Amino acid sequence: MKAIRRFTVRTVLPEQLQPLHELALNLRWSWHPETRDLFRSVDPEVWAATGEDPVRLLGEVPAARLAALAADRRFLRRLGDLADDLREYLAGPRWYQTAERAAGAAQPAAVAYFSPEYGIAAALPQYSGGLGILAGDHLKAASDLGVPIIGVGLFYRHGYFRQSLDRDGWQQERYPLLDPDELAVTLLRESDGTPCRVDLALPGGRTLAAHVWRAQVGRVPLLLLDSDIEANTPAEREVTDRLYGGGSEHRLLQEMLLGIGGVRAVRSYCRLTGHPAPEVFHTNEGHAGFLGVERIRELIADGAAGPGLDFAAALEAVRAGTLFTTHTPVPAGIDRFDRDLVARHFGGDAALPGVPVDQVLALGAESWRGGDPKLFNMAAMGLRLAQRANGVSTLHGEVSRSMFNGLWPGFDPAEVPITSVTNGVHAATWIDPAVVRLGAAEIGAERAESAMTTGDAQRWTGLEKIANTDIWELRRTLRSQLVDEARSRLRASWRQRGAGEAELGWVASALDPDVLTIGFARRVPSYKRLTLMLRDHDRLRALLLHPTRPVQIVVAGKAHPADDGGKRLIQQMVAFADDPAVRHRIVFLPDYDMAMARHLYPGCDVWLNNPLRPLEACGTSGMKAALNGCLNLSVLDGWWDEWYDGQNGWAIPTADEAGGVLDPDSGEAERRDDIEAAALYDLIEHQVAARFYDRGADGLPHRWIAMVRHTLVTLGPKVLAGRMVREYVDRLYTPAALAQRELAAEDHAGARELAGWKARVREAWPAVRVEHVEAECPDEAQELGSSLALRVQVALGTLEPGDVEVQAVSGRVDESDGISDARVLALKPVGGPDLDGRTRYEGSLELSRTGPFGYTVRVLPAHPRLASPAELGLVALPAESTGMDAGLLR
Repeated sequence: MKAIRRFTVRTVLPEQLQPLHELALNLRWSWHPETRDLFRSVDPEVWAATGEDPVRLLGEVPAARLAALAADRRFLRRLGDLADDLREYLAGPRWYQTAERAAGAAQPAAVAYFSPEYGIAAALPQYSGGLGILAGDHLKAASDLGVPIIGVGLFYRHGYFRQSLDRDGWQQERYPLLDPDELAVTLLRESDGTPCRVDLALPGGRTLAAHVWRAQVGRVPLLLLDSDIEANTPAEREVTDRLYGGGSEHRLLQEMLLGIGGVRAVRSYCRLTGHPAPEVFHTNEGHAGFLGVERIRELIADGAAGPGLDFAAALEAVRAGTLFTTHTPVPAGIDRFDRDLVARHFGGDAALPGVPVDQVLALGAESWRGGDPKLFNMAAMGLRLAQRANGVSTLHGEVSRSMFNGLWPGFDPAEVPITSVTNGVHAATWIDPAVVRLGAAEIGAERAESAMTTGDAQRWTGLEKIANTDIWELRRTLRSQLVDEARSRLRASWRQRGAGEAELGWVASALDPDVLTIGFARRVPSYKRLTLMLRDHDRLRALLLHPTRPVQIVVAGKAHPADDGGKRLIQQMVAFADDPAVRHRIVFLPDYDMAMARHLYPGCDVWLNNPLRPLEACGTSGMKAALNGCLNLSVLDGWWDEWYDGQNGWAIPTADEAGGVLDPDSGEAERRDDIEAAALYDLIEHQVAARFYDRGADGLPHRWIAMVRHTLVTLGPKVLAGRMVREYVDRLYTPAALAQRELAAEDHAGARELAGWKARVREAWPAVRVEHVEAECPDEAQELGSSLALRVQVALGTLEPGDVEVQAVSGRVDESDGISDARVLALKPVGGPDLDGRTRYEGSLELSRTGPFGYTVRVLPAHPRLASPAELGLVALPAESTGMDAGLLR
């Protein structure tokens, strides 16, 4: 019999224990060990049974136990101290407040951070993988640093799926219903107590309404929009039913609610709480891109009682304060919708007032060569609506500049205005407490906490003094914890698959706390190559069963429910791991989530990552492992390409290095995988395992321990989310806030002026030409250190010299005269226009390099409010017919 209505009956806490509610409803407990220990002490059995969730714990702990705790003076002292500690954490000044005083209030008053998913804690399952975990770590680090961020997302009633396996190893999905009353969230309410509501107009006179749940992530509020409310029809109620589910229109509605509804939720939250209004809006991937369209509507509507902004000026004002972060390295990873579908949801009775549908469609148009005019591209819209953009590692920045080069025609990929901020991970979430204790014993608890929070490399000095015996003992302890956890999960998985208890005696000897342990856990798209290690079964068995240097592997991962190819990869892995000959050395653990990861990262000796390069945007799982002294074994992709130094792990050679770049979609794919799998086996056998089992007279692997120590000291501060967030503040948030203020001043006079200037330049640009270039050079061959006197004649049409910059671009040239490693020299106007309307520019080009050398000349729009010379995507080059492409010096 099924209930017609569900609700939660909560325990009434004794007055002395009321601070437990305060601690439970702030998700700081998820990364604060002392608070977690307090909740564990309330009732260890219930704590474990509720998945270490304080809210559920307080709902299920027996009343008699609560009465006993209310009379326990020692417990009450601990509770009082931790409640005071939380209040001090929430109110006291932190890094941002100190930096703000030093910067003279240049930093933004607040930042709104939008993401489709958030991995804060296993108890709030609103994430599917790396994007959500990164977003969660971003908020936690911002909280620790005192950065005034407001997080915005959706509340998924079923979250992401839970994974199990059937008897044949095929992935099974289930979607447990999440009850907000059982989670660490509270409903945002109006001053009269009614739920705060956000409404979006839909085609056909329909309305999509949502309530707003607030999760408190330390100092950071996270607003989650929920469409499962009685005001909606059944179809609209299901918009936020699950993460990344449904068809194209379902996804579009989710992204409209996230972007448009998210902005409205932020406005309501600031109105109701007095929180400073955001000056910067950060779009974490393209899913929230419609937030820019809503902010344009706001600026147009604000002028309803007076002179408002037109679309062009509103666009400039919005762009100045918007940051777009891309996480995908392949076009296939971008959300694209049918153009007609978008038009229907932004036109007619669903239109945003003052925002023409054709302008919305232009924002997402694939206008570049090879683009599909029938599709609306969310990443293209995100980039057009943001004056600043970044990838998530240095290599991914390069990939992104190439991938989106079409939005800036006429510019080389290196000049595309997409920078990079390498991702980081939240130390307090991912470092095992035993690692923290070991570090604190050497450098002090206060310094250790500061080191984990800020990513200040100087505060990590001193860890190099930790004794070899202490490091090795720690590593074995962590490995033992993983073995115990893996056996428990392995037994539960086999029982779910139908095995009887009598069949599972072998589980007690699965894995060994003294054997080299390799971890591999992530989502299972094809490019991450879960089964690369299975290319040669005999070779892998030999590694696992080596008589003196055995290896054991712990594997986990989820395939998207619609990805049968990924499910087949999991099935292949499970089939191999089920073999009685090797199942004590290799295990697949289903239902990979944050709870499993807390054991997996610290317990592994080596973290394996073998994606197709360069398809791993960052790969933060290896960072979490490194924080615990785990060494990385990875293809040089993502962050590992940036920070691998030969002493912190191993780089897997790629087939590209073996003889040219191989097309992953060509028939060479099999050859590529064979080459890279063979390289992987060789590395494990001859370097990784050899070093792990190379013991000194005292039984310690001294060279291995040296690598662990080096990893902790050198990678520790680099991989932190604290370092990442500080980079965002200094390099992107603060410049965006300053640009936004400049354009908003005096009733957005700056935005109006910039929009007008851009329109004038675009209209006049077809008449801009480089008409003549000459260089004064006495000899054809030039000597290093000499210079060329350049004179250039430029036709500007109706533009003034102040509207443009004329540049000489020089550098090394290849066989096709392409310029690389370019340097730019701004040429100066000399006199006014001649009788033909041409302006002369001159400059001296220094010859600072030997070998093949070349130059060209170009004209770019120039304005002090442009964030990049390429911002407009306009450039005038010498006409090819004049033979003035580039001057060559050899």
